[in-house]
Amino acid sequence: MPWFKPTRLRPSALMGPLAATLDRAVTFAVATRHEFGNSRLDDEQLMARAARAAEHYATLDPDTYFDPPRAIQPVETISGNGGFTDLSWLSTHRVECEAVHAAYTSYSENRHAAVRLFGGVERVERRPVAVLVHGYMAGAFSLEQRIWPIRWLDSLGFDSALFTLPFHGARGAATGQTPPFPQSDIRFTAEGFRQSVGDLRDFVMWLRERGHPEVGLMGMSLGGYVASLTATLEPTLAFLVPIVPLGCLADFARDQGRVPRGSRQALAYEQTLKGAYRLVSPLARAPRIASERVLVVAGKADRITPPAHARLLARHFSAPIEAWSGGHLLQFGRARSLQRVGSFLRALPRGAPATAPPSR
Repeated sequence: MPWFKPTRLRPSALMGPLAATLDRAVTFAVATRHEFGNSRLDDEQLMARAARAAEHYATLDPDTYFDPPRAIQPVETISGNGGFTDLSWLSTHRVECEAVHAAYTSYSENRHAAVRLFGGVERVERRPVAVLVHGYMAGAFSLEQRIWPIRWLDSLGFDSALFTLPFHGARGAATGQTPPFPQSDIRFTAEGFRQSVGDLRDFVMWLRERGHPEVGLMGMSLGGYVASLTATLEPTLAFLVPIVPLGCLADFARDQGRVPRGSRQALAYEQTLKGAYRLVSPLARAPRIASERVLVVAGKADRITPPAHARLLARHFSAPIEAWSGGHLLQFGRARSLQRVGSFLRALPRGAPATAPPSR
C-alpha cells in the first residue's frame, strides 16, 4: 500500500475515523480479488495446509535458510537529466521448496532485481544511503518517487534508493495485476521473503563496496516487514525505520478474518501458522542491529497493519515508537512524525557497525 503525501486538511476528531474507514474499505476491496483470502478452504483444509508447511520448515536450519550476500554487477541506466539511475541485475535466488519451484520460477519478470538510485552513482563523494522498501501492490518507480520524501532525505545528507520487492513494480507481469507474493500458499510466500532479503542484502553490499559510508533501511507496510527481517540477518545496517509495518503474518491473517474465528481449531491454527512462518518472521530471529539505530513509526488509526504490529517490532528491537494520528493510507500527522524521524537520523552514531551487536 502506498505512503501518501501529507494532506493539508486540519486535524479534527473526524480524521482518525475517516482514515480507519478508508483502510477497512481498501482491505475489503483487495481481499475480494486476491487469493490471499482463504474463503475457499474449510477449517480442516486450512489446518492441514499450515501443518504441512510448519512440518517442512521445522526441519530446516534457521542459520542457513537465507543465503549470504553475493557480489553483483548491476546494469546502470542513467536518466536523461542525471537525476537518478536505474539499476538491474540477475537475482541469484535459489528456490528452496521444490513443491513451488515451477510456479515461482515461471514469472520471468521477477528474475531480475530492480532499484532506482537517486544521487548515488554520478556524485563523486559517496554519501549515506536510505534504501526505501515499498508496500504491497506498490513499487512502480513513477509512483514511489512521489510517495517517499526523497528531497527531504537529500536535505538531511542521504541518497535514496527505491528497492523493488519480488513480483512488484518492474518485477511484475503487468500493471494492475495482483502480485502473487505474498499469497495463501505459505511456501510460495516464504520464498518471496527469502528472495526479498537476498536481493536487498546483495544491494546493501554493493553500496558499501562502492564507498557509501552508511546504508540503512526504511520500509512501509510489507516493506517494513522485509526491512525488519533483513535487520535480523544483515549486521552492517546503519539504521532501521519500519513505517506502519506489518509485524506478524499470523496476526495479520487473524485480524483480517483469514483465520477462522470461533471454531475449536482457531487458536491451534494461529499457532501452527506462526510455526510455518517461523523462518521468515523477524520476531523469531535475534536483531543484528543495535536498538539505538531503530525507530518504529505507527498509525494510530491504522486498520490494515494496526499499531499492535508496530508494538511487536518495537518490543523485539527494544526501540521507541513514533505514531501519527492518521491511518495506513490517510496519514494525518505524517509531517510531525517526519520531524521525529529526521531528529533520529541526525542523532545516529556515525558509520555502520562493522560487526553485529551482541544478541539480546
